[in-house]
Amino acid sequence: MNASSAVAAFERLRGSLNVGAVHAGARRPFKFFVCGDPGLVAELRVVLLAGFNDGTIPPEAAATVETLDVQRTVDTIDARAIVCVGRPPDRGSFGLERLAALKLPVLVLVADRDVTAPSGPSQAPGPGGVEEYVVDRIAHETLRGRFFPHLIDTCRGIEIAVGRRLPALRETVAAKLTRDAALNALKVAGASAVVDHVPVLGIVLGAFASGADMFAITGIQMTLMLNIGAAYGRDPDLSAMWELLPIVGGGFGWRALARELSGFIPVGGVFIKAAIAYAGTVVVGEGVQYYYRHGRQMNVEDAAHVYEDAKASAMTFAREFLARLRRGGGSNGAG
Repeated sequence: MNASSAVAAFERLRGSLNVGAVHAGARRPFKFFVCGDPGLVAELRVVLLAGFNDGTIPPEAAATVETLDVQRTVDTIDARAIVCVGRPPDRGSFGLERLAALKLPVLVLVADRDVTAPSGPSQAPGPGGVEEYVVDRIAHETLRGRFFPHLIDTCRGIEIAVGRRLPALRETVAAKLTRDAALNALKVAGASAVVDHVPVLGIVLGAFASGADMFAITGIQMTLMLNIGAAYGRDPDLSAMWELLPIVGGGFGWRALARELSGFIPVGGVFIKAAIAYAGTVVVGEGVQYYYRHGRQMNVEDAAHVYEDAKASAMTFAREFLARLRRGGGSNGAG
């Protein structure tokens, strides 16, 4: 897709982009409970509530981080997670059974000066589940590896609101929005490619699907642009998207990306198409996030870095997917 076709797609999509839903998503209420060592709780609040330009924390932001007192009646409405913070000797006094009984994900954050690298589980806890994260200190750089992503994973459906009210989490929110959109684009492209490769359906629907999936993927990418902008505090505005169209329109090497993936991914057309849709959407998300973080579009060097990362992610996805497919095929054949 070139810039002119992106403009044409934008005009076609204008009526279908749900700006109202983005507005509503940005206003959704939420809160995190925090408890544990009072000093460390205070440090965590400072980290979570950092990033406002004038240094003043708005009341609606402060209200999203609420100190939990399990000795009193706890109102869990709009609560998304509990963060219990302490030092290694505190583990036995956390009262995790009482916290888990609230049926919220419990993230135990242990500050241990002796650890050399942050650690944590591979997945965020579910409702009533408990997982431990160990860092050497409470700071943005130590929490952004696994703790922040898992905290955002507990916020399904309210990610935009979290980013809008808590600037410290915007980068993590944008990464999750991008990943989710890329997976949606992958599914659309993969489903369309499957139709193209089924003889009868391909004859009947192939041409339609090939055009429709590009339209759908562009819609996913433009919605992603609106969502990331809203998470970064911008009101959703279709007219303001014009300056970002080069990101969707191929400014970061869509055609080269397609050529390289087609040449290197060791799978058939279905997977190539899906991988390109995935990687292209990652490029869009990264490009828009960069724009809102720095106030300008990427230069050539920055874009090349994102491009290479997206290509590597797509190739890794394709290889892993093919490996799973072969394992499944092998077991089916054996049975």
